[in-house]
Amino acid sequence: MGTVGFSVSAPSLVPALVNRAHLAKANGRLELARSMAFAGGPALAGALIAWMGASTSFVLSFMLSLAAVGFLNQIKEPARQAAPDRHPWLELKDGAHFVWTHEFLRPILFTSVAWNISWFVLQAIYVPYAIRTLGMSSSAVGLTLACYGAGMIFGSLLASKIVARMAFGNAILLGPFFSVLAAAVMAATHFWPASAVAGLSYFLFGFGPIIWTITSTTLRQSVTPNTLMGRVTAINIVAGTGARPIGALLGGLVGETFSDLASLLVVVAGFSVQAIIISLSRVRSLQSLSELQERSN
Repeated sequence: MGTVGFSVSAPSLVPALVNRAHLAKANGRLELARSMAFAGGPALAGALIAWMGASTSFVLSFMLSLAAVGFLNQIKEPARQAAPDRHPWLELKDGAHFVWTHEFLRPILFTSVAWNISWFVLQAIYVPYAIRTLGMSSSAVGLTLACYGAGMIFGSLLASKIVARMAFGNAILLGPFFSVLAAAVMAATHFWPASAVAGLSYFLFGFGPIIWTITSTTLRQSVTPNTLMGRVTAINIVAGTGARPIGALLGGLVGETFSDLASLLVVVAGFSVQAIIISLSRVRSLQSLSELQERSN
């Protein structure tokens, strides 16, 4: 519950703290910090548990959480008018209507749902496939999964340069298309069963989608009025997160019913769907963030 609250509030607060012209850079730096924590956190936690023991590590975790509260408490949020007292269902209805009728936000929402379903189909089948078919050890599986975090860090570092050098709409398309490429590389492990190939696939899954996260978040923040920011962010989180158990269930059924190659092709097909959704939308026509801001005005 706390994570959801933070995940909704933080992206909604960024536009109030950062000039809209610098949203992409700010989101890139935030995602870089998150990616570094995602990649290094588990390894650091394992080392700390081995060194200090589990109980001491829980105390350290509690202290770090208090430090996070202290950091957040230092944020000086600009003053704003209090929102009118309305029924929560009316608030949700307004947010949902805004997302559904917006020419950019609706395809982004559908793309996110398709991506999360496909991603969790892969997560459901990968470890059994890697151990049973590719013959990986548990440590080798862990290394391939770590490549995902490395790709996220690399993508976060390059995101601002990539966005500056190409049309904004094309930058948004990078994540979905890199996901298709990554899924194809994973399918190639059926013919070249090497852990390095699987690791490359996860690296691409980390690299491309983190650019998508940065650019799509920037787009959403740029076109959404401040009064709707929290609701629009929440709707995207609920849709994306809610799609994950569907993908996990589908992955389990696919893994039990079909062959390894057929299961991997289902993953490729799923990621192809999300790339097609965003490619057919008007998002790809965006040339720059300034154009996006002019349209929203």
